[in-house]
Amino acid sequence: MLRMIANRLMVAIPVMLVVVTIVFLLLRISPGDPALIMAGDQATPEVLEAIRRQMGLDQPLLVQYLTWMGDLLTGDLGRSAISRTPVIDLIASRIEPTLVLAFTALCLTVVMAVPLGTLAAWRQNTLVDRLIMGFTVGGLSIPAFVIAYLLILWFSLGLGLFPVQGYVSPFDAPLTALRHLVLPSVTLALVYSALTTRVTRASVLEVMNEEFVRTARAKGATDGRLLLRHVLPNAAVPIITVIGLSIASLVTGVVVTESVFNIPGIGRLMVDSILARDYAIVQGLMLFFALLYVAVNLAIDILYVLVNPRIRY
Repeated sequence: MLRMIANRLMVAIPVMLVVVTIVFLLLRISPGDPALIMAGDQATPEVLEAIRRQMGLDQPLLVQYLTWMGDLLTGDLGRSAISRTPVIDLIASRIEPTLVLAFTALCLTVVMAVPLGTLAAWRQNTLVDRLIMGFTVGGLSIPAFVIAYLLILWFSLGLGLFPVQGYVSPFDAPLTALRHLVLPSVTLALVYSALTTRVTRASVLEVMNEEFVRTARAKGATDGRLLLRHVLPNAAVPIITVIGLSIASLVTGVVVTESVFNIPGIGRLMVDSILARDYAIVQGLMLFFALLYVAVNLAIDILYVLVNPRIRY
């Protein structure tokens, strides 16, 4: 196990290096001048040159890259060009809303998708199966912002059950926070549960056709015991994979949802930083997202071994 973890970490290091290098280059070659954005359209050339010198943009590209990598190795992600606040402090101040929203949406996704996918497989080619598959098609086809606006129209403006926007920390007011989290978390859960439901159905169907399942049924195993003791444990690997990848996707893919519901998370921070051409924040967030994907993939590999001891790395 420890050797497997060490090997995965060694593979992750060059992957992260490539990711941050590509992000660094894309930001530098993309149109737009961060100094002009900071100073405004009426800024004089002298002011613009002073801002570029302060930000290090007057240095050659290789020097900028080596300087940034050197600071990164010491744990310094730089400072925001707009607010002059350390990037790590900005990420820390915005990460709670995103993690709380992602965790709530993930719980709803698992609660919805795994039972629905299992039920669809268990009732294959019936009306129940077709209805569930129709639900997944809608979840995969309808954009998240459309679902969000429909939920706001029906449950906020129409029925007045939930607030339209905003975020309240669950550590300050749990009940108020729950009311604010219902609509955005349901929006994300409807989107991500569609794929998880389809993967669960396919995996359960594959296991149900195995000989050991037919043998257990011939020996008189009840449907509940057959499902819980034989089918689901052997169908868990693909389900764990798609749920694990959904964790990383939820954290990095909440940009639209946070924008619609005005949630001050890292998704909103990423959008604002890109529009402002704030290199330091964008690079820091991309590094954070890369670390998240590496950690999630490592956790998935470990769960493979725990769920199915036949897997050996």
